[in-house]
Amino acid sequence: MLLLPVARRIFVLMTVVVASASFNAATFSVAAVLPQVQGALSATQDEVSWAVTFYILATAVCMPMTGWLVARFGRGNVQFWALAGFTFSTMMCGFAQSLEGLVIWRLIQGATGAPLLPVGQSVIMDVFPRRQHGVVIAIFGTANTIGPIIGPTFAGYLAEYLGWRWGFFMIVPVALAATVAARFALPEENRQRSLSLDWVGFLSLSIAIAATQFVLSRGQRLDWFDSTEIMVEVAVAAIAFYIFLVHSATAPRPYLSPRLLTDRNYVIGLFLIAIFGMLNFTPMVLLPPLMQNQLGFPDGLIGFVVSWRGAGVMTGSALSIYAQRFDPRVGMVAGFSLQIISGIWLAHLNLNAPLFDMCANGWLQGTAVGLIWTPIVTTAFRTLDQSLRAEGIAVMHLMRSIGSSFFISVSVTQVLRSTTANYGRMAETVSPYNKTLSLPESMGGWSTESVEGMARLAKEINRQAAMLGYMNAFVMYTVASIVAIPLVLMLGGRRKEAL
Repeated sequence: MLLLPVARRIFVLMTVVVASASFNAATFSVAAVLPQVQGALSATQDEVSWAVTFYILATAVCMPMTGWLVARFGRGNVQFWALAGFTFSTMMCGFAQSLEGLVIWRLIQGATGAPLLPVGQSVIMDVFPRRQHGVVIAIFGTANTIGPIIGPTFAGYLAEYLGWRWGFFMIVPVALAATVAARFALPEENRQRSLSLDWVGFLSLSIAIAATQFVLSRGQRLDWFDSTEIMVEVAVAAIAFYIFLVHSATAPRPYLSPRLLTDRNYVIGLFLIAIFGMLNFTPMVLLPPLMQNQLGFPDGLIGFVVSWRGAGVMTGSALSIYAQRFDPRVGMVAGFSLQIISGIWLAHLNLNAPLFDMCANGWLQGTAVGLIWTPIVTTAFRTLDQSLRAEGIAVMHLMRSIGSSFFISVSVTQVLRSTTANYGRMAETVSPYNKTLSLPESMGGWSTESVEGMARLAKEINRQAAMLGYMNAFVMYTVASIVAIPLVLMLGGRRKEAL
């Protein structure tokens, strides 16, 4: 642990929180401006999606490098230069004049921003005593979760009134302030100037991650394994990961230390953090289009509903601080239990769902997220060697990213395929041979006697079919929450903490 004055520790925490919130806001804000970007840069929906795909790809590839970067250059330098590169590339995203330029700057933005979360978390775990880890990790986790909620909300409003470029420009002042603060806040430390990078491990893992992200990002559009591209990418990912595993087991100084996998709590924590990523981000992708297209909520009201999730995160984070006096598994079981309740609730929604239900469910989800994050992190790193902390945190954030990408892709696929299947089953009942439809009371205000009436009826059937698809996706969400609880019970129990 680094011995710093209390005021300096608070300064470090504030800097790290602002940096992580900026990065998370940038990750999700682009979703709110993509429709405008598509029109302004004359791109197709598939082309404009590369602005998201390459950002995620760069982040996933560069994040595992954090351990080597910290050992080679020191955390203070890594955090400062990562923030500087992230701030500049974010500004250049706003100035981009072509889709190619935007994609390139998004690639740089993801690569430079990748170390911010693992380095920031590693710093606060070192400058604060172990007895305060629960509090500072709760604060850090709140920033990680609030950023993806506030960012798209503000980006959407600014894009509507000032243009899509302000979805990027709004992040620049905050990130710039964090950059300046990082130069003075983060302490200097010993560096291993002669430490070389394990290029075989780095390249094999990077190729495996890149291929996996391409599969998850493009699978739905290309119809998964019916696509030659997806088949090739899966094969490349499998071969590259096999090379990485064999090399890591035999190299004297591998890219990622195999010792990470000898700590039971840490390994279980990796699985739990992957499930946490699945449960945390998937509702943020599924619920806005559900509320807009199926429930008919206006854009402003959707932002209001999302804000309740943020309020829930703050509630859960506050409760997690109080829950530190108990076994950390209690908080995790409580959090995943709330996720189960919210999933069952969402799986029983209908097209007349009131605003109160959506707000209350969002608050419940947020509370669960706040309760889960802190005990997962503190338990996973309680027994891990401090020398492995930087790369251990990087791998944990990578698992969270892969878990969320995987489950979002699977959930969207489930919604689309269920919608198509349910539409086919429901539409086939609308037939002149269905005698029930000849009864006036069965059709209500719908009509099959005109083209306009048939079009309106087809639209309504599609709306009902899509709602069933969303309900199926939320059943998967509930099952994932249930699976997490046995893993929690496998964690090592509480032990006496060092100061």
